Amino acid sequence: MADSDRVRYHTARETVPEEHRHHYDAIAESRGGVRGPFSVLLNSPELAGRVGHLGAYVRFESELPDADRELTILATARAFDCAFEWAAHEPIAREAGVSGATIDHVADSGPVDELPDREARLVSYVRELIDEHAVSDATFEAARDRYGEAGVTELTGTIGYYAMLACVLNALEVVPDADRPQLP
Repeated sequence: MADSDRVRYHTARETVPEEHRHHYDAIAESRGGVRGPFSVLLNSPELAGRVGHLGAYVRFESELPDADRELTILATARAFDCAFEWAAHEPIAREAGVSGATIDHVADSGPVDELPDREARLVSYVRELIDEHAVSDATFEAARDRYGEAGVTELTGTIGYYAMLACVLNALEVVPDADRPQLP
């Protein structure tokens, strides 16, 4: 990770004030360490703790299928040109079963009609919500038909969560290491 002059990174537990180290510990335990957005969110430990708690649910406990969640994250990262988010989740998406062709298509901001139907509907939902600040009735109904009311709510919340992280990562200039997958 390249260091930015904008904020301090908290990758070592000792850099967090002692009274807030429980937030560091919870984040490290749920994610296997503190990096990326959490390394800068810990400048506001209470915010980091709350974001970490929500993120643990979205990433590890949500009812969305893993491949769908990861494709949603990649489409959100692409929409925000968030290099760190892309680099972190591109390998996870592949492992979850998202095809390389789909990943490349999303990276290139290709038209959704060239994707398989399920993936096209998911990417359309992300793009409409971010670009238009709403989703069409047809796009919403397709998502609700696939995921149900709880699932479409979780899908929307996942987009919002990763959009928020993209804002943090972009504004605070958190970038991936050069050896990680890069956005074109």
